[in-house]
Amino acid sequence: MDRAIQIVELALEKYGAPVYVRHAIVHNKYVVEGLKAKGAVFVEELDEIPETEAPVVFSAHGVPKSVPANAKARNMFFLDATCPLVSKVHVEASRHHEEGHEIVLIGHAGHPEVIGTMGQLPAGAVTLIETVEDAQTFTPKDPATLAFVTQTTLSVDDTREIVAALKARFPAINGPHKEDICYATTNRQEAIKAVAPLVDAMIVVGSPHSSNSQRLVEVALRNGCRIATLVDRASEIDWSLYGDITSLGVSAGASAPESLVEEVIDAFAARYDVQVETKTTAEENIAFNIPRVLRNLEVASGR
Repeated sequence: MDRAIQIVELALEKYGAPVYVRHAIVHNKYVVEGLKAKGAVFVEELDEIPETEAPVVFSAHGVPKSVPANAKARNMFFLDATCPLVSKVHVEASRHHEEGHEIVLIGHAGHPEVIGTMGQLPAGAVTLIETVEDAQTFTPKDPATLAFVTQTTLSVDDTREIVAALKARFPAINGPHKEDICYATTNRQEAIKAVAPLVDAMIVVGSPHSSNSQRLVEVALRNGCRIATLVDRASEIDWSLYGDITSLGVSAGASAPESLVEEVIDAFAARYDVQVETKTTAEENIAFNIPRVLRNLEVASGR
């Protein structure tokens, strides 16, 4: 998510405004508004963009193959900010298709990442499975040629249950060599599991449109936290929920800036006596390359 934001910022720095972005670069209103203020113009489809030499950035969630094809047909200069972990799923789905597998995608209907993944292949090549019930009622064309991939921002536990249901019915089903769910999503869910039983309430900082943020709230509730809510920022906190709590867990979706987490902590500090303790369950030190045309600028900016 940070990589996608950085791509837009570097494009603005190198080429100036406007920089067009197809779909919200990440699902975080605060981030999107900040980029708009710098000159980014957000659209849902390429046909909203006038004839221009300005850069067009594809969001972190990935796009169907038809989108870059249309961009090339219009001679657009585009930068692909698709998360490399999403691109990995695209490659897996394409490989399975080439090998003659019938593909199952575990994910949420309508999510941009799901639309992008299904759009890598011809219509009808991918079947979407959203629940265990879907897995139990799905009828493949040939059980011997099944393969599955997953959306990267799902609940780890929910996905494990769906995969188990598929494997129970179709033992020969092919899966990814390495789990598709994003390490940032997995790490945050594990941290929530560790903290949720210890606190009176939990706040997740993130957008209601963010799949990985919504999953964190669900994980908190399932793991013993009585009150768990999702807020974009401190101004959205419903103070009537918290009363005389003595402990609060604060987490954030993968695209939520650290400044918004600090804002929420400051808001509680203004009303309660606050002592902050950090719970670390994993260290994240993975970095992905940005597009080549922006790399020299990245070094010059010291990023």
